[in-house]
Amino acid sequence: MTDVLVMGSINQDFVLKVERRARPGETVTDAVLSTHNGGKGANQSAAAALLGASVAFLGRVGDDGFGEPLVRALREKGVDTALVREAEGASTGTAFITVTADGENAITVAPGANRRLTPQDVDGARGAIREARVLVAQMEIPRETIGRAVEVAGQEGTRVVLNLAPPFEVPRAVLEGLDTLVVNEHEAAFLLGGRVEGVEGALDAAPELLALGPGCVVVTVGADGAVYAEGEDAEHVPAPRAEVVDTTGAGDAFVGALAFRLARGDALGEAVSYAVRAGAAAVTREGAQGALPTPDVLGPA
Repeated sequence: MTDVLVMGSINQDFVLKVERRARPGETVTDAVLSTHNGGKGANQSAAAALLGASVAFLGRVGDDGFGEPLVRALREKGVDTALVREAEGASTGTAFITVTADGENAITVAPGANRRLTPQDVDGARGAIREARVLVAQMEIPRETIGRAVEVAGQEGTRVVLNLAPPFEVPRAVLEGLDTLVVNEHEAAFLLGGRVEGVEGALDAAPELLALGPGCVVVTVGADGAVYAEGEDAEHVPAPRAEVVDTTGAGDAFVGALAFRLARGDALGEAVSYAVRAGAAAVTREGAQGALPTPDVLGPA
């Protein structure tokens, strides 16, 4: 049986380190370019695998030459990529990321082949979904594909963790099919139609998010850790202090670690506590997959 099946995006990341972002119509020079393996789905699968989970990945790359090295890198991290295919005539997903001196990032994504993952592909992977303890998805693939995956997982008795990133409207039936909904403050605000800021805002928002249908809710609050709820009461898990270099992969490290521990059978609070530590560790290095922590970095479980 597989611990975690991740379905989602796989991207080639182009990262520009800048002192500040350009204003409209302005050119900023002296940026430093680097390339990294990315995509929320690929990052989350790598995060779980590096922490010791058995992981399979369902996704699509283009036939442009970028995809094969990205898939190979996942295999080298221990991810089963048998369900990854090339989409004919499509470009591999690409992300353009600017990182400022304080470690904060802004990301623009050209999804490419990620949009070619279809509900029919989900049906073809039904056996893999059945054999997984936890199915993880994000919003960089078509929404109808995610909806079908939640439906199939429900039929097969597989728990679903949905990271609503980037935020999009999803049907109530999808939210009701989730074991765990993971959002940050901005994504929580999008769902609720109001502002959600900081720990107190997340504590107030968690019950409202639960009322939308998911079994559990986790709201990440950056350097302050995360808030979770699975009943009437919401709890805050603070994050350890970390020297911020690049926040690009922190959320994906969090989700991968959370899914791993849920698959292992941990209670939600224990899984969130571990995930918070993983997210904090990920901000101390550059890039997304290159910054993902391993068990020796996080210490005892």
